[in-house]
Amino acid sequence: MTETQRKIGFLVCLVTIVLAVLDMQIVSAATVPIVRDLDPDHGIDKIPWLISAFALASAALLPLYGKLCDVLGPKRVFTGAIATFLLGSALCGAAQSMDQLIAARAVQGLGGGGLMSVTMVVIAHLKGPEDKGAGKGTNMGGLVAGGAMAVGPWIGGLLADHASWRWIFYINLPVGLAVLAASAFALKLPEHHVRRPLDYAGALLAAAFSSALLLVTDWGGKKYAWSSPVVLGLFAGAVVALALFLWRQLRAPEPVMPLGLFRIRELRLGFAIQAITGAAMMGAIYYVLIYLQIVRGLSSSSAGLYLLPMAVGMSATGLLAGPLSARGWTSRTFTISGTATAALAFVLLATTIAPDTSLWLIRAELLLVGAGFGQLLGQLILLVQEAAPRPQLGVATTSIRYFQNIGSALGTALFGTVLTRLYTSDGPGGDVSVLARLTGTAHTQGVHAFIDATGVVFWCGAGIMAVASLLALRLPESGPRTVTSEPAKEPVNA
Repeated sequence: MTETQRKIGFLVCLVTIVLAVLDMQIVSAATVPIVRDLDPDHGIDKIPWLISAFALASAALLPLYGKLCDVLGPKRVFTGAIATFLLGSALCGAAQSMDQLIAARAVQGLGGGGLMSVTMVVIAHLKGPEDKGAGKGTNMGGLVAGGAMAVGPWIGGLLADHASWRWIFYINLPVGLAVLAASAFALKLPEHHVRRPLDYAGALLAAAFSSALLLVTDWGGKKYAWSSPVVLGLFAGAVVALALFLWRQLRAPEPVMPLGLFRIRELRLGFAIQAITGAAMMGAIYYVLIYLQIVRGLSSSSAGLYLLPMAVGMSATGLLAGPLSARGWTSRTFTISGTATAALAFVLLATTIAPDTSLWLIRAELLLVGAGFGQLLGQLILLVQEAAPRPQLGVATTSIRYFQNIGSALGTALFGTVLTRLYTSDGPGGDVSVLARLTGTAHTQGVHAFIDATGVVFWCGAGIMAVASLLALRLPESGPRTVTSEPAKEPVNA
């Protein structure tokens, strides 16, 4: 592969990551025009499925994507994921009912999960020997993902306000086709010609566990009570699916997530820290936006602009990663610094949030949040890729993305439960959704109750990031080691 092809390949990967992350975020800002157009009478009841369909499908296939990369080679899987994503995007744009749109979002999510995870595998293969340990591409990919996550709601609101909501999906088509064309020219990656059996049973069990768990976190305390038969049944199903999945991984000749990976300290700790990071990052984004809209009265698109400092913080740490690495910073150093910085940012949010807090202070705190998470998103992937056995690079890379998804779901449920329980016990309006309709003393009391509850949520964020800091301190000081625990079982031809 020439240097020009390598550079084009990196650019293709970054654009692909932007496509994947934006489509997880921008739809949330366009739900009102979508419902108004497709089903103004009953569409509001189907919005949760519109949001969840992409996430469920995306998470369900992540373990299988990693194994496919290791068995078939990353380029074929990458191309297939993009094609599936584009098919789903076209179907979404052409949908004539909410049911059609939800089904199309699921198809889009099947490809979207591969876009984010397989792209990181491709980046790892694009790195030359001179880039080993430098984090080239991998760190930037993580930062691009974080920045797209931060600005996604604002872009969605912009498109919904000034163009048809269908362009949220149609815009993917020319960009995705350009990515396919560029990847056909630039990506010259290993292809595996000796076939090995795939653990489809393990993949189905992982999908069942992920789907049940995500539905529990999405429905629990909102659509259904936590003690309802539906939520309890889903939770029981998730536990059973997880137990069967672990049993299958111990016995399958080619497991989709080899449990031997957890014997490697860097991988074990990296997965845990990434899960915590996913939970805390969702808390920072979601609950700052809620505060700005409910307490400060900003519109959705205006509140979304406040996430730009967070994206700037992530970009700044990306620019500094190279010089700091040259001065001796390792993935362990970045991880310790990033978790500590994020924990400090949550403490500042918890202690300064008030009805009249300076909005410039909120921006500065979000800048610090971005600086903290920016040190983690790419470096944790790099840490895992360097420590993973080369024949299991795909599984290890998609696994860290899988744990981030699980952490995000659990964190959303945890923070949402804390906020709801505290507010409903102290707030005069009962549910947070009625706060905007209160007036006079009741509104003042409700705002203070909401701020107190939100402060506790941010303290929870600080607490779990402190736990992540303790885990980071347990990483080996010498950096990731080379592991040769499992030799390749097939010849690899470039």
